[in-house]
Amino acid sequence: METVNEILTKLETADNTTKNILENKLVSIGTSVLPVLVDQLQVVRGIKRGVVAMTLIRIGDASVKYLEKAAQENKDFEWVAEYLIREIKGSVAA
Repeated sequence: METVNEILTKLETADNTTKNILENKLVSIGTSVLPVLVDQLQVVRGIKRGVVAMTLIRIGDASVKYLEKAAQENKDFEWVAEYLIREIKGSVAA
């Protein structure tokens, strides 16, 4: 099984189809991937950041506590975490 970092590295050169496959792989790993994804979200940019954010949203409620913790520790990240938490809670309520 590929590690999160291996999957994120592949995103650098991924077309849309591959990007979707890699995002699905991250989601399928499940909640064990959340701490790494939240850490990565604070440093990655571009397509990687989008895929990481979507993965957190798709995993859902389990992501919230990790996002809240990261927001407390990194004030520059706070708005990103709050946005994703709203997206997660909005998608659950819909």
